[in-house]
Amino acid sequence: MRTKIKNILFLIGLASVVVMFLTFDVSWDVLWEDLCQAGYWLLFILVLWVVLYLMNTLTWWLILRESGPVNIRFMRLMKITVSAFALNSATPVGLLGGEPYKIMELTPVVGAQRATSSVLLFAMMHIFTHFCYWVTAIILYIALYPIEIGIGIVLALSAVFCGAGVYLFVRGYKFGMVVRAIRWAGHLPGLRSWAKRFAESHADDLHQIDSQIAELHSQSRRSFYTSLTLEYVGRMMQSLEIMFMLVLFGADWSWMTFAQSVIILAFTSLFANLLGFIPMQLGGREGGFAMSTSQLGLTGGVGLFISIICRVRELFFTCIGLALMKLEGRRKKEEGKVKSEK
Repeated sequence: MRTKIKNILFLIGLASVVVMFLTFDVSWDVLWEDLCQAGYWLLFILVLWVVLYLMNTLTWWLILRESGPVNIRFMRLMKITVSAFALNSATPVGLLGGEPYKIMELTPVVGAQRATSSVLLFAMMHIFTHFCYWVTAIILYIALYPIEIGIGIVLALSAVFCGAGVYLFVRGYKFGMVVRAIRWAGHLPGLRSWAKRFAESHADDLHQIDSQIAELHSQSRRSFYTSLTLEYVGRMMQSLEIMFMLVLFGADWSWMTFAQSVIILAFTSLFANLLGFIPMQLGGREGGFAMSTSQLGLTGGVGLFISIICRVRELFFTCIGLALMKLEGRRKKEEGKVKSEK
């Protein structure tokens, strides 16, 4: 059953990549021209993302270590991380693809409860730093640019949204949030009977997972804040991808250019996440780059170029992640044959 689900996730991811290739908004001539213009900066961007994936894996490893021994090699954990992010990019409503895959891969090693709690904690940390990053961008925009009525309203609504998100996650870290999430699901039409049955049949496991979430914040503060710092620094480093491309268009290596990169990426990621039900946020991210760059006084061509290069980078790592996912499956199949022969 587990293998069947993994194959389904792989096929969904593969289909999304094919759709992305077939629906590229630019011609192959323009794409090749942009890639040539990016030149060696594209290599720097790919290396940057390898570092970011290493940081993501280290965050997950630190969280996993707090609940017991980590009986899995770091590089294998990184392969699972890259594959999970590939599935998150390719499947609708992202976390419905990558996080179940991580739990399935980790369960045989550390057990279902530890696998589930560690993956949930990592997802919470990942999303929480998203909100922190958006708050940082709002503060930077207010500090650096004049505020008109229209943009002021957008910033105010964004600040309320981010503030609510930060509040919910802070409470979630203190008291756990899995049991509450199941209860909230019980208020949704069509999910009431399922939520009630699930909560009753898995009550002990759900409360145990919530206690592990709360323990990371209350008893393992060093690991909690180290993980939080790693994820937040990773978010800020991701802005370097935008900065590299702004420098290509004549921007200076300066704090102001980096601040612009943070604002562009924050606005774009917020817009793309609101359209998270679309695989790879097709069109949403491009629109976010176009609007954010124009708001900062940059030309539409800059926004289009950035969106194309980011899409190529995402496609590259999505393909790598799906390939690693398939190789992992073959490795386990061969190990199973060896054990059966013995």
